[in-house]
Amino acid sequence: MNIPAELKYTKDHEWVKVEGDVATIGITDFAQGELGDIVYVEVETEGETLDQEEVFGTVEAVKTVSDLFMPVSGEVMAFNEELEANPEVVNSDPYGDGWMIKVKLADTAEIDALLSADDYKSLVG
Repeated sequence: MNIPAELKYTKDHEWVKVEGDVATIGITDFAQGELGDIVYVEVETEGETLDQEEVFGTVEAVKTVSDLFMPVSGEVMAFNEELEANPEVVNSDPYGDGWMIKVKLADTAEIDALLSADDYKSLVG
């Protein structure tokens, strides 16, 4: 299982990469593996400001639909439009081309409360 050390994680299996005041967010390798073949990613919150833990979209796999939760508060600035035509890229490259949204952070202190790679590794065992 791939858990990059430079990222932050949530108990809901989202990852966060912070660059300045912008966070790139997606789902973890563990999450995509548990979901199976992803067939659709829906994000209709672009341009909205959401609080931490609010639902920003859904991911649909062959066998289930799962909500996507905001790991941090902020404005959803961009959705990875590549996922509209090729949602399966979340399975093949969850930490790269499979990113889902970019968020302008409302409170950078929220990042410190997220899980480290080691903490996340302990969570998923």
